[in-house]
Amino acid sequence: MTPLPRAVLIDLDDTILDDSGRAALCWSEACAEHRGELGALDPAVLREAIGRAARWFWADAERHRVGRLDLHTARTQVVTMALSELGAEDQPPLASRIAATYGSLRDRDMRPFAGSIETVQWLRESGCRLALITNGAGEAQRRKIDRFGLAPLFDLVLIEGEVGFGKPDPRVYSRALDGLGVAPNDTWMIGDNLDWDVEAPRRLGIYGIWIDLRGSGLPTGHAARPDRVVRGLAELRSSACE
Repeated sequence: MTPLPRAVLIDLDDTILDDSGRAALCWSEACAEHRGELGALDPAVLREAIGRAARWFWADAERHRVGRLDLHTARTQVVTMALSELGAEDQPPLASRIAATYGSLRDRDMRPFAGSIETVQWLRESGCRLALITNGAGEAQRRKIDRFGLAPLFDLVLIEGEVGFGKPDPRVYSRALDGLGVAPNDTWMIGDNLDWDVEAPRRLGIYGIWIDLRGSGLPTGHAARPDRVVRGLAELRSSACE
């Protein structure tokens, strides 16, 4: 068993909180809720078009950076693209309403992964210094943190929208190290994003732990090489107790 480090940097979305596990279902529900505004357009067909538009939109790093700081605008753009592809009228206003419904459904369905908060508590009780590092808008991310009572568990909380930069910018990891007063070689970073939570911090000498949520293994051809792979935060605690 690998000894615990002095400090652990932890991602929020899809690491502590199940943020996207029901995203596809929420899009389906949002389209269905606006069935009466779609005319002859099948909500299922719109859902498929939204999926295509979303994959294109979020694949670009700069669009991703800007979009995650204003999710409603980004989602409205995605739905507008889908409606335009299908020849629907009244695109921006309808798109905004569908995007707002989707956002409400995502918020409704968000919940911590089983054992994730207990594992953060265990790390803290074990003497680790802890930093929460999350991308996104300050207000939106703070709502999540407050909703699930996470702030008291961490010595430091760094939110992209509050500090002005986020993962994979090396400044955010360096700020966390400085704030916790620790060296990279005595620090872990844990998260579900191979680029942001593994590859970027590893370049600074931080031990990178990848959460492989789907158990599908490393994507073919990806350059990242995690120091450890787990299916969820709770696996760290359960393996230490074995």
